[in-house]
Amino acid sequence: MTRIATLYLTVLLMCTGLGCAGAQSLGSTYTSTAPKNCRQVGKPSDLDGSTTRVCSGKAGLVVLIAEDDLREVVSVGRNRKVAAEEPAEKVWFGPFNSSETTVEWRAAGAKPFAIIQRWHIADGSDLDKQGRPNTKAMLVVTRLPPGPVCHVAYVDAVANPNANELARKAADEFARGFHCGKDEVKIVGTSGRAVELVTRR
Repeated sequence: MTRIATLYLTVLLMCTGLGCAGAQSLGSTYTSTAPKNCRQVGKPSDLDGSTTRVCSGKAGLVVLIAEDDLREVVSVGRNRKVAAEEPAEKVWFGPFNSSETTVEWRAAGAKPFAIIQRWHIADGSDLDKQGRPNTKAMLVVTRLPPGPVCHVAYVDAVANPNANELARKAADEFARGFHCGKDEVKIVGTSGRAVELVTRR
């Protein structure tokens, strides 16, 4: 058998069954949840300033951002109603917090399976000169449909200089096989103050 024929046979065997699906290239694209790029749902509450906005995502998905009492939740779905019913929409961090407006979409080929966002968590034990809490940065990895949408991993952005790489690795390795409500959210890399603030009980 010639070298070319041997190579062809090897490639053919690799591409049988699930081989080709597993060989899909993994990559990132980005969208924005800045208010100017989203649709405001209703009017902000005069009582507590709560707001909800829906932002365009990838592959027909939307990102739902809901803020109440200086805390945010982020969920994803085919539409606002579906996103509002996902487990991710029920996850409230105890400290005041906010998410940055850049959403990183991890995808296999053209199919996204996770998003990564940077969050800022207020640290009540670390105050600035005006007495306001300084924030600590953390990356949140969230799995996408098919199946429920929920947090998969947290990466402390201060304790880990390579936090972005760790978050992408966590998304690629864990998101698609993660069981919401059964598996515990993974702390990836070195645990720092931000992770401590959102996981303490």
